[in-house]
Amino acid sequence: MGQSFSFFSLKHHPPKQDPTDKKHQPGVFSKLSAAANKPGDFVHLISNCISAASTRTQEYLAFNDPEEKFHPSPRVLIQVFLMTYITQIFSLNVTDAFSCTVTTPEQRVLPGADWVWATLEKPSQNPKIQIVVQVLHLPEGEEPEETAEEANMESIKMAQMEPGGMNPHEKTVDFRASVGKDCFALFLLFGKQDDQENIYGVRSNNFEAAIAKGNKVDRRLIEHFFKGSSRFHTPLEIMQAVFSIKTSRPLTLITKFS
Repeated sequence: MGQSFSFFSLKHHPPKQDPTDKKHQPGVFSKLSAAANKPGDFVHLISNCISAASTRTQEYLAFNDPEEKFHPSPRVLIQVFLMTYITQIFSLNVTDAFSCTVTTPEQRVLPGADWVWATLEKPSQNPKIQIVVQVLHLPEGEEPEETAEEANMESIKMAQMEPGGMNPHEKTVDFRASVGKDCFALFLLFGKQDDQENIYGVRSNNFEAAIAKGNKVDRRLIEHFFKGSSRFHTPLEIMQAVFSIKTSRPLTLITKFS
């Protein structure tokens, strides 16, 4: 792609606390964090955080206001997911091993991603395996609305003028391909055409195979992965694959997060 990105990284710096202060008791995730030294337990904890975020977001996605006055916007749904995930993951003290990097408005235009998950090498903190996440909303709310500040940002206007004519889904696939097979694209669907109240995902490092066959990467193609599927991988299985896969091997998994 020829683009260089410096994502905003979420780092946790817990405040110093007097050991004699007993007012602050550790939460359940803090108590579990000791087990994160074991790879299997670590994967369970990460997947639990993702499941918690999915469950919380699904409550908003499925909400029906009897008076039809309240409709959570696409941007609100993304924020609910991320706030829930971040709240859970920070209490584990594992952000030095598994990071969540939220893209800026400009970066959302270029690679099409809403955030990036990554396993980090120690001690360098360099990304080892990355998951580039793009959220797909139901058609009537497909594009998260721009704030007035974002709409007036010159950098965003310039990014939108970048050549190529790719849609946001193709930008994500192109960005993933530019990183390599150790980077996955995860299309997170906040509702499908035939099930508008649940969260699904397609994760792959091989969308280029569809492009090579002349297919356009769009919502129709992404939802096609679910047709005829009798079984979905769990969030835990998805994360186990992230930590164990030989990244040179093409891998596509579909999951139901809620």
